[in-house]
Amino acid sequence: QLASWGACRQAAEAGEPIHRLIERQVRARPEAPALCFGEQTLSYGELNTQANRLAHRLIALGVKPETKVGIAVERSIEMVVGILAILKAGGAYVPLDPEYPADRLTYMVRDSGIALLLTQSHLQMPGTEALQVLALDTLDVSAEPDTNPDIDLHGENLAYVIYTSGSTGRPKGAQLCHRNVTRLLDATDAWFGFGPEDVWTMFHSYAFDFSVWEIFGALCTGGKLVVVPFWVSRSPEDFLQLLSRERITVLNQTPSAFGQLTSLPQAYQEHLSLRVVIFGGEALDPQRLRQWIEHHGDDSPQLINMYGITETTVHVTYRRITAEDLGLQRSPVGIAIPDLGLRVLDGQLNPVPVGVAGELYVSGAGLARGYLNRQGLTAERFIAGDGGERLYRTGDLVKWNNEGQLEYLGRIDHQVKVRGFRIELGEIEAQLLAQREVREAVVIANEGPTGTRLVGYVSGQDIDTAQLRQKLGQALPDYMVPAALVVLDALPLNANGKVDRKALP
Repeated sequence: QLASWGACRQAAEAGEPIHRLIERQVRARPEAPALCFGEQTLSYGELNTQANRLAHRLIALGVKPETKVGIAVERSIEMVVGILAILKAGGAYVPLDPEYPADRLTYMVRDSGIALLLTQSHLQMPGTEALQVLALDTLDVSAEPDTNPDIDLHGENLAYVIYTSGSTGRPKGAQLCHRNVTRLLDATDAWFGFGPEDVWTMFHSYAFDFSVWEIFGALCTGGKLVVVPFWVSRSPEDFLQLLSRERITVLNQTPSAFGQLTSLPQAYQEHLSLRVVIFGGEALDPQRLRQWIEHHGDDSPQLINMYGITETTVHVTYRRITAEDLGLQRSPVGIAIPDLGLRVLDGQLNPVPVGVAGELYVSGAGLARGYLNRQGLTAERFIAGDGGERLYRTGDLVKWNNEGQLEYLGRIDHQVKVRGFRIELGEIEAQLLAQREVREAVVIANEGPTGTRLVGYVSGQDIDTAQLRQKLGQALPDYMVPAALVVLDALPLNANGKVDRKALP
């Protein structure tokens, strides 16, 4: 029974390059709206033309299959044009969020090995002195051909490298191929039926893999993609107004972000055109949807929970959430996407019985190549199963319920998700311990009514918590800086001499 529940139920498609699917939409509906940002709108034909001209320039500069190209831009039309052009040139895009601290960006530039960076003229990007830099807002490519580049590309070619938090204090780059993305859209089509009538938001940072689903879910199926300005993404009231004004039908949200929307007065929530809300990025407590379901019901829009990981291409499972789920105590994550396999194993890699917690391993067509320049870590996390297939060790605790669906229980290590970003608590602890005044450090994630909050506990000499947080902000993104720092004389230990996390105040 367990074997049948976790088995692959659908063979993966051979996998075209991502941009070929978009070009198909261009041929079918060149005048249809493809991309919107503020007052700017591009049709599919206009988007394709702009991306083609930039792609030809990139090819002339040496971009070819497997070339990694950095892109550091604010949310804009140029962001999507740049990403599409890199793919059309045969390259793989490496998103570098300008909001990240200088140290982190410098490391990512160096580790990724990019030689070319697409950016905007007003941005000062650290660590790029030796790179060839193109400013998309001032670059003139009008003399370049507007035809689709004829590049010999296949589904196994690299499409993007997204950096996730690393336990050693350094992020690690997950390498994903074109086929990983195109088969995701194919394998989930029976559930969603995305098409030209759909309007999507790009709400998330393009350095967070939820954006892969947002960008290509829209453009590969003929929908319209509305890029959400950063300030709007941080204002629930303004974001709800955008959802209404743009008649958004497909909304992707972390539960924490959606919780901010549902906490607004119901008057804000009227006149929406949503047909589906897809949750991902962190554990979903169905109780947080009670207010929404009681007012809007659970059918229009449908509420879908999709557990996933960067290394397995955004999504792994699917679960429709209904009013019947409001009494559940655990996050229901459901069944596997059909072309993925799931196993729940113990520490000796043996299957665990129904109802017993174990670590989730994923196999199938969604698995990344591995980590860039990290062969040891790749071998540790991507292992061979007893049938010879590749398995990705997720580090997530789950259990099968009696219906053959998975329930998410938490992390097996100290990795957590905050606002949709996966974080190794060890990376934050390493930065704390790098400060001279800190002798001991431990970071925990507290679950509260507003979501997950990071709290750091430190001991040492003459610690100024305000200065310490400021130093962390220079080395870590803001979502990794603890909301609170607590100074202790010493960290509590258990009988084994390890930090007793349960004894922390």
